[in-house]
Amino acid sequence: MKFTFNITATEMLRSFLQRHHFSKRTISAIKHNGALVVNGQTVTVRKQLVVGDILEVYLGEEIPSTNLKPYYQQLNILFEDEYLIVVSKPAYQNCAPSRDHLHYSIVEQVLGYLNKKHHVINPHIVTRLDRNTSGIVILAKHGFIHHLMSHIHIDKKYLCICYGKTEMEGTIDAPIARHPDSIIQRRVDVSGKIAQTRFKRVKYKEGFSLCEVTLLTGRTHQIRVHFQHIGHAIVGDDLYGGKHESYHHQLLRCVQVSFMHPLKDQKVVINDKYDAIETLFNMI
Repeated sequence: MKFTFNITATEMLRSFLQRHHFSKRTISAIKHNGALVVNGQTVTVRKQLVVGDILEVYLGEEIPSTNLKPYYQQLNILFEDEYLIVVSKPAYQNCAPSRDHLHYSIVEQVLGYLNKKHHVINPHIVTRLDRNTSGIVILAKHGFIHHLMSHIHIDKKYLCICYGKTEMEGTIDAPIARHPDSIIQRRVDVSGKIAQTRFKRVKYKEGFSLCEVTLLTGRTHQIRVHFQHIGHAIVGDDLYGGKHESYHHQLLRCVQVSFMHPLKDQKVVINDKYDAIETLFNMI
């Protein structure tokens, strides 16, 4: 992966890279199996840049972990360019391998897709979803792109089906901490981290609400914990009081993400299908 810069001020190359969010780790990797080229000549980070120079940065090649097993199953790709790939994840699939689910994860599925295209790329997960939550997942095609995305605000919208009739709209402001009796479960706790969730009821029928949800913070299990906290557990969420005889995963889906592209200076808005959850709501 290569980046080209037109230099407009005198500056040490190392300083230029740091100012453009190249981490120490990325710069170190470039030294080992990448390249820094100024006006066609290979240079080091000690090179003094001057106005008019053309700088080319070749990122170090990344080799995927041997723990990842490429999964050759067709992906539902919502967006892709040379830096990012955004996919729609079904319920019952991990974003990454775990102790209980070693393979068949989204990151391994993306790896299989890239392998079929003969691209030696190590995908990095930018946004995660719980195993039993469906919808949009963003992955970066290089660690440096992942690093850039970590500095960018990503707006996320979800749809969920919950029990009872919620308020028309509201903001849940309740800190979240680990549950003392579980390594997985979370709970509202005054000693926890700040957590804020905004919601709006879209539809209501026969004891169930369809809500559009916006995350203002990004805590583990945030939406699930917050909806249980206000007495409207998400349907199918066994862990947080939403058990249902017909649905064995939470009816929660990430349906939209939006962010400023880290390299193209343009806003990216990606939508997944809203009708997946709405269809279930009409059937429930």
